[in-house]
Amino acid sequence: PARLTVSPTRDVRERNARENMITDRISTLCDGAAPMHERFNALFALRSLATDDAIDALLTRLDAEREPSALMRHEVAFALGQMQTARAIPRLTEVLGDELEDGMVRHECAEALGAIGLESCRDALMRAVGDNKREVRETAELALKKLEHRNAVASGSVVGSAKERASASADGATPFLSVDPVPAMDSATPMDELRELVLNDDADMWSRYGAMFALRNKSYASAEATTACADVLGAALANSASALLKHEVCYVLGQLQSSSDQARASLVACLEDTNEHPMVRHEAAEALGSIADPST
Repeated sequence: PARLTVSPTRDVRERNARENMITDRISTLCDGAAPMHERFNALFALRSLATDDAIDALLTRLDAEREPSALMRHEVAFALGQMQTARAIPRLTEVLGDELEDGMVRHECAEALGAIGLESCRDALMRAVGDNKREVRETAELALKKLEHRNAVASGSVVGSAKERASASADGATPFLSVDPVPAMDSATPMDELRELVLNDDADMWSRYGAMFALRNKSYASAEATTACADVLGAALANSASALLKHEVCYVLGQLQSSSDQARASLVACLEDTNEHPMVRHEAAEALGSIADPST
């Protein structure tokens, strides 16, 4: 008799297509000869898929012997933090503690551990607080404080200054699609107070970050608010002495995609300053790409 052929069901076809897509993205991510924009595209696709295979592929890219690009290793650490996957904690901890690794990558590992936010991240962050690199040290301090803040909110025992309490009920709540390293201060905080904090280089970093994210969240209200926020951040970028703050300012300006002339001018100045920290220059370039103004 003639052999009967059975067509795969729709579910099987979809599963096979998904598996093939993941395989293709992993292949592109791991191909050091592929153009960087294609590898980043694959990275973000795998971050969204978040399968075990995708996570394993990202973890292999944190190995400097396999992945020579510090930019890619940094972005992989960022993605793992945004995914908040506990499976990444051992590898992130290892890279954070490697003093031979690029400071930008180690900083991002510390931030990723803070984003994951589990108690098993604490020991690695406590060790990093004493690190020789300022960007690593400051990031670990913020990540530790975020852990403490989250625990205090969960237990209902938040204490501290008015500014610290102002962010207690806003643990990551934001209209933007990101897991922030510090919760935004209350959006009801007056604009002048937020501006003063962001521009004050003597203020503690936790408060400055919280004020910056509150400004960003306020900017969601209108185009005018977006420009006003971008102007403040552009001023902070031009005047702050902290590479960590400036790199986060650049990141937020990329999120805002504002047409602010002041912000764009500050981003261009950072990008063109060869004495500026590479972490800041990289984020400035990325922000300019996100804003995508023809002048840049």
